[in-house]
Amino acid sequence: MKIQQIKFCNKNQNYSILIGNNILNILPKKINKICPKTKKIVLFFDKNVPFKFKSSILRKLKKYEVTTFNIAPSEKVKSFKSVSFYLDKLLSKNFNRSDLVLSVGGGITGDLTGFVASILKRGLNFINIPTTLLSQVDAAVGGKTGVNSNHGKNLIGSFFQPKLVICDTSFLKSLKRKEIVCGYAEILKHAVIKDIKFFKWLKLNSKHIFSHNTKKLIFSIKKSCQIKLSFVNEDVNEKNIRMALNFGHTFAHAIEVKNNYSKKITHGEAVLAGMILATKLSVHKKVCRRKTLEDILDIYRSNYLDYTLKKHCSLKEIKSLIPYLKNDKKNNDGRINFILLNKIGKTAKPNRHKISTDELRKNIKYITL
Repeated sequence: MKIQQIKFCNKNQNYSILIGNNILNILPKKINKICPKTKKIVLFFDKNVPFKFKSSILRKLKKYEVTTFNIAPSEKVKSFKSVSFYLDKLLSKNFNRSDLVLSVGGGITGDLTGFVASILKRGLNFINIPTTLLSQVDAAVGGKTGVNSNHGKNLIGSFFQPKLVICDTSFLKSLKRKEIVCGYAEILKHAVIKDIKFFKWLKLNSKHIFSHNTKKLIFSIKKSCQIKLSFVNEDVNEKNIRMALNFGHTFAHAIEVKNNYSKKITHGEAVLAGMILATKLSVHKKVCRRKTLEDILDIYRSNYLDYTLKKHCSLKEIKSLIPYLKNDKKNNDGRINFILLNKIGKTAKPNRHKISTDELRKNIKYITL
């Protein structure tokens, strides 16, 4: 199957996202072309990456001086403490700007190592090989890096574009359904906020994504990346239109922080709950029709995703999220900056619907299930 390529081009920054099955053999050639002066490579491996992939990548890079780290991915590892540890190690090995930071793992690994690459000597070369569906359709696209704070998720970070992203679907074969759900949540979000045709395609083909159909996965990954980049190209540093990508995430991040990033609820499951809450709020505010909500719920039900709503959409649960909603990074004036939905394929403009915590408390009963 032919390698699919998407290009990010913005001012002086450009890179490619390559998508395909069993395409890791291109890595040495790409490094040689993109980073010809590289002598040292630091490899950050997600511990969940199967050994066969790790050993294969190491063999491909044998001509370089390679340092490896293995990361046990959890939101708790995305901290300043971790960043400081890795910076110290790389500085002690005299890594410089011509050298390369290579991430092989999920979104947590990419966020952490991308942030390290962005601030070490004001920026080292960075290549991302995302190994989960979530990271392939979301975290590895757009240049966001960062770590968490006690006050919230991803509140400390930078915008730093990689030199290359390689999305190899062969990694996805080892993923359990729960991990596929994580990535699917972002795929669905991209369709909901931008592309009604893709939304209709998902209605027919979501079952194939969950059954690891390679052709359908590659199509959905490519389409999802194209949608995300359409926002990123217009607004690289997330000052305006790119905020639409946070549809559902205001509630989702609050759910994650409140639960102390527990493994009992994944990011994707929180996003699935958050999108429904945001859509119900959109209906209540008369921004969109109830039929839009029902169309989205139909996909949840037909793909057995409605379990994500039961715990997080009760009156008591939503009330408990309010203290965490206040710290969302989109907020800029004390009110909560929700991204609401007009219809499938179109959100309301960012900054259009800001709601005070008092108003939210008064209206919570209208967004519960």
